Amino acid sequence: MKTIYYKIALCLFLLLLSSVKVSFAQVEIKGNVEIIQDERIALLVEKHKALNERQSDVDGYRIQIFFDSGNNSKKKASDAMQRFMDRNPGTKAYISFKEPYYRVRVGNFRTFIESEGFLKKIQPDYPNAFPVKEKIYFQEIN
Repeated sequence: MKTIYYKIALCLFLLLLSSVKVSFAQVEIKGNVEIIQDERIALLVEKHKALNERQSDVDGYRIQIFFDSGNNSKKKASDAMQRFMDRNPGTKAYISFKEPYYRVRVGNFRTFIESEGFLKKIQPDYPNAFPVKEKIYFQEIN
């Protein structure tokens, strides 16, 4: 008698399992989507695109490899930049002056993680280098 109940329970379980599988099956529906919007939205989108094309810089990161003040600091910064460019020809380097320091920053990285990856690569040559948040040139992102 118990074996009949087990067989019935097994049949019900299999029936339930197969119905669940069928209920989760995906059905592909083809059709058309019509977007109804004010025509001024398209004008706003075009203005946004034009503004973004004119804006050449975005928030990003660079690696600061040098800073110094005092006598000959400009020459030291130029030398540091030249040494870096000789060792890393594919990466841009920039000298900036913010009183009283000359700084050399390198790269154009969109995220902090990208800058950290590059920092690990140049760390043996520049042990005091660190990432800095700065406006970067969008066209030259590494």
